[in-house]
Amino acid sequence: MYVIFSIPKEKKSKADELLKDDLVSRQSIIIRECTALGMKDLDLLVLIEGSEAAVKHARELFKETGKPLEGPQAADAYDRFRKESDDVASGVGLLFG
Repeated sequence: MYVIFSIPKEKKSKADELLKDDLVSRQSIIIRECTALGMKDLDLLVLIEGSEAAVKHARELFKETGKPLEGPQAADAYDRFRKESDDVASGVGLLFG
């Protein structure tokens, strides 16, 4: 399971603090500026991927800090995170393969 939050830049320090939560910090977390993923209408994107309990807990923690992406927007953002990760993995493979 996963959730992606759109965090306003002025709330980045609060998001960083929330990501230190014991349960959430043990999940896979990726933080990117929206422009790095080619998404112009958002600020900072935070992907939290892990257990159902952790994702549910993250949704509760981030209620006041960010907006969870839903539906096609969430799927598009998730695909962009995955593509970026795959591109990095293939680049490392070219260097060391």
